[in-house]
Amino acid sequence: MKIGIIGAGQIGGNLTRRLTGLGHQVSVANSRGPETLGDLAAETGATPVAVTDAARDADVVIVAIPTKNVPDLPDGVLEAAAPGAAIVDTGNYYPQRDGRIADIEEGMPESEWVSRELGRPVIKAFNNMYAHNLIDAARAEDDPERIALPIAGDDASAKSQVMAMVEELGFDAVDAGSLADSWRQQSGTPSSGPELKADDLRTALSEARPQRPADMRG
Repeated sequence: MKIGIIGAGQIGGNLTRRLTGLGHQVSVANSRGPETLGDLAAETGATPVAVTDAARDADVVIVAIPTKNVPDLPDGVLEAAAPGAAIVDTGNYYPQRDGRIADIEEGMPESEWVSRELGRPVIKAFNNMYAHNLIDAARAEDDPERIALPIAGDDASAKSQVMAMVEELGFDAVDAGSLADSWRQQSGTPSSGPELKADDLRTALSEARPQRPADMRG
């Protein structure tokens, strides 16, 4: 599968490592230019590209950048993706870093805001975990210690594709509902951070409350 990753920080970098290790063709971009990604490319075999080329012909495009930077992506950055490509938002809104985003503060789920800014439907995934768990916590399907990750979104085909990728990475994929439900896996909710097995994750999602914690408000 051809995968484009926009963002080479902790989540983007570790997804690059894992997905190339599984044999996928990965292109990776960051805000500083492909010439700064030589070490990651040498380590993984991924192809460093400009942000404008990251989505080219990709079956999956993973956006792994700070929320505040989403509006700064080049216009049409996703237009060259393969037809029906799944667009994945891994981000979390942190007002201490991102500044105050009024629509999110007023209750819009973070990934609905990202989807609006990108002009494309997105699937929310990988946002509730610590980046090191992409490498350290992956387990075989029959391992009793295998943990689960929530995936939310409206496009059934794209969601199925992302859930299959999560399973391949070594985690149980839990359908967390529509993008409007994706607030249940935002930072500050019971599912954000703990290493939970599938049934416990479903319980955590059901116990989430829409009010943002005080330390998550701008």
